[in-house]
Amino acid sequence: MPKLQNVAQTSKFLVKFVLPRGECRSFLRKKGVNDRFISDDVGLLCSDAVLPGSAMATVNTAGDYQGVIERFAHTRNFTEVNFDFYVDTDYKSLRFLEHWMEFISSGSGVDPSGDTYYFKMKYPDEYKSNDTRIVKFEKNHFQFLEYRFVGLFPKSLNSTRVSYQNSQVLKATATFSFDRYICGESSSLARSLGIDLNNNATLTATARNAAYKNGSTELNRVMTRSLNLLNDGVAYRDASYVNDGLKRYGYDISNAQSLSGANLGSGIVNP
Repeated sequence: MPKLQNVAQTSKFLVKFVLPRGECRSFLRKKGVNDRFISDDVGLLCSDAVLPGSAMATVNTAGDYQGVIERFAHTRNFTEVNFDFYVDTDYKSLRFLEHWMEFISSGSGVDPSGDTYYFKMKYPDEYKSNDTRIVKFEKNHFQFLEYRFVGLFPKSLNSTRVSYQNSQVLKATATFSFDRYICGESSSLARSLGIDLNNNATLTATARNAAYKNGSTELNRVMTRSLNLLNDGVAYRDASYVNDGLKRYGYDISNAQSLSGANLGSGIVNP
């Protein structure tokens, strides 16, 4: 029973879209899809998502051993993923998909309503997202699994059917292609704590939560100014370390032994 009761549920997940900086974001802003909507809202409007999968392409080798055919992996293939989005009353989620795809093919710079319009593709680094993530979590928000997509972009947008029959929530379905994915956290905090890329899998949930708590405590100490920071008006704890560095470059620090964040540089004489 403990094994069967502790199973993950499909309804608890979060999608976080991050578009490349530059023309792509500016293009969407002109269409009424701002950065705040992309970072906070469109992920919540994603009603159905897919945890990515992959497969190994193999090659067969015969003859190395009598009567044996061996298979060797030579390429890792990544399958496409489908996302379903609720369409809000401002149609921003639908415009997000439409105009992202429009930007990809807008390299010609010609007016789309003109008779001579033609398509020209943008460079991949202008429209591919390298930081879009899916986080599958549980009720307590501590047991989770994170996937980060690299080279993600919408490949196709399915036709959306509307009807005068019984009203339903309007949904838009898009197929996304990506180059690869990273399973596990990849943030700077996770790397600092040593739990990136699903490392330390033997840690218990309590130990993992404690690691996050310690990391958060350090960040909170900085925010509340309980840590001594440079130029914050309090004594710098590692003045001797800084003084050693100044001596190395030939500075006279005889008058700067009482080094502090507020008066850093006072009393230092050029060599």
